[in-house]
Amino acid sequence: MGTRIAVVGATGNVGRELFNILDERLFPADEVYAIASRRSIGKEVAYGDRTLKCHDLEQFDFSKVDVVLMSAGGKVSKEWCPKIAAAGAIVIDNSSAWRMDKDVPLVVPEVNADAVMGYTKKRIIANPNCSTAQLVVALKPLHDAVGIKRVVVSTYQSVSGAGKEAMDELWNQTKGIFVNDEPAPVVFEKEIAFNVIPKIGSFLPDGYTDEEAKMWNETKKMIDPAIQLSVTCVRVPVFVGHSEAVHVELNGPMSAKEAQALLRESPGIMLLDDPSKDVYVTPKECVGDWATFVSRVRKDVSTENGLVFWVVSDNLRKGAALNAVQIAEELLNRGVIKPEKVTARA
Repeated sequence: MGTRIAVVGATGNVGRELFNILDERLFPADEVYAIASRRSIGKEVAYGDRTLKCHDLEQFDFSKVDVVLMSAGGKVSKEWCPKIAAAGAIVIDNSSAWRMDKDVPLVVPEVNADAVMGYTKKRIIANPNCSTAQLVVALKPLHDAVGIKRVVVSTYQSVSGAGKEAMDELWNQTKGIFVNDEPAPVVFEKEIAFNVIPKIGSFLPDGYTDEEAKMWNETKKMIDPAIQLSVTCVRVPVFVGHSEAVHVELNGPMSAKEAQALLRESPGIMLLDDPSKDVYVTPKECVGDWATFVSRVRKDVSTENGLVFWVVSDNLRKGAALNAVQIAEELLNRGVIKPEKVTARA
């Protein structure tokens, strides 16, 4: 029997992207199941040239699968990940529910692939926040080379990070402005069309948001707890693709050219950076791609060993779906999942 895999949250933005990536990367699965809430029973989702009908989360027998890709929100994950693990499957969870659990590995394969073997404690592996995923891919090579002392990050996060309803809100507000029929904000507290909102998540007592806290806590867990980070997360009127302006203070000297050469050869990174030819990447250009793009690498003139660069990635892909599939691939490569055969697709 080949690998058996289920996607929970199959009808959401990330769930649909998971099916696309499983198909594109030819993940060796004999059985693929679409799982959603009871109200989605019978709904159809595309998986390559196949159509899958959704099963009810509460009725599905998870002993039938080896791996579950979970993208159904923190509340559902908190309840269901232990149940699914108890049935024998390994759960790769996209929510924030398990990321900081000491017994659950938090993994970006380009950064800390060996951590996947920590799955044995709870049979759960956590996927980081979408904005964290692209950040740590860019930071890890620099930290390995000379060490990172401090990072200051400002994000420019697309509305798709808040779900399909958020994307619809941006679309409807944008159309409404041109016909004097502007819908009131529902998903966001303030208008998102032609605007930016310097708040993602909920405010904490220290004035930061929980989204910002996620980024520094997750980076410390995956790379080094000694790194100091300050983060400002901003929602922008972009449908897909998160961008980040990253200021890094290193423990030793590294020129911009040295950093460019290092990043160019690092896993998961596509360096597109030539100011003389106006070469840099915007979120629109990264949509549909697997890479974490880095541009505008330069010296930070405010500190001795500082660099500044721009990081862009498709948040539905690398930030969520691709990273989860890469974790599953890592389990496969390490023999944790052992398909005896792969059934060819018709």
